[in-house]
Amino acid sequence: MPPFSSPQNLPFIESLYAEFLRNPDSVSRDWQEYFKKFPNGEATTVRFAPSFRPPTLFNPTSRVATPATELLDGPQAAALQERLDHLIRAYRVRGHIIAKIDPLGLPRQTPPELDPAFWGITGSDLDRRIHTETFPSCNPTTIREVVECLRTTYCESIGVEYMHIADLSIRRWLQHRMEPVANHIRLSRAEQLRILTRLTDAVTFEEFIRKKFVGAKSFSLEGSESLIPLLDLAIEKAAGQGVQEIVLGMAHRGRLN
Repeated sequence: MPPFSSPQNLPFIESLYAEFLRNPDSVSRDWQEYFKKFPNGEATTVRFAPSFRPPTLFNPTSRVATPATELLDGPQAAALQERLDHLIRAYRVRGHIIAKIDPLGLPRQTPPELDPAFWGITGSDLDRRIHTETFPSCNPTTIREVVECLRTTYCESIGVEYMHIADLSIRRWLQHRMEPVANHIRLSRAEQLRILTRLTDAVTFEEFIRKKFVGAKSFSLEGSESLIPLLDLAIEKAAGQGVQEIVLGMAHRGRLN
C-alpha cells in the first residue's frame, strides 16, 4: 500500500482515485494495485469525512457510551462479576478496619484486599456497567460507583462488623438497611431538633451536677452524649411496636444515670 500518514495527503489521494476511475493507466502501478482492492471499484469504502456528526439543533451533543462503559454480558461479565463479589465481601468483612473512628485521625494501614487491583479489577474495568446480585442497591451500575458506596458505608465515621453472624437473614437485613443509604440517615427537621434538644439536656444536666455538688465524686458523660438521643428514639420506637418493659444495665454506678 502506498505510504500516506498525514491528513494533508487526502485531497491528493482523492484526485488520484478520480484519475484511476477515468483511466486506470493514468496512475502508477502501486496506486493501481491499491485502488483495485476497493470492492467494485467503489470509493465509498474509504471515509475521508469525519466519523462524527456536528452538533446542531436537531442533533444535540450527547454522551455516547464508550466500550469501557457498555453493559457487559456473557463469559467476560461472569468473570468480572466473580472478582467484584470477592471485593464486596472484603469490604463487608474488613472495611471497618479503616473506618474513621480514631479521634486523633491517625493513619491506618489499608488491608490489600480492599484494593480493587488485588482482585484484578483495574483500569477501564472500574467504569464498566454491570448487574450484580451481591450488591443490588443500584443496578446496573459501574464498578467504580459500587466501590465508592462500599467505602462510604463501611469506611467512613461508622464502622460495621457483622459478617460473623451465622444467620444469613440477619446479615441481609443489615445490608439492605445500610448499603442503599450508605449508612447516612436523612432526618426530618423535627427529628434534628429533637436530637439537638436531647444533646442540650445531657450537657446541661452534667453541668448542673458539677455546680450543685462541688467536690463530690462523679463521672462525666465523656463523649457519650450522643447515646442519649439514640436511646430516646429507640425507646419510643420500641413502645410503638408493643414493648412493655425495658431494662438498662448501667456501665458504672457512678455514671449520670
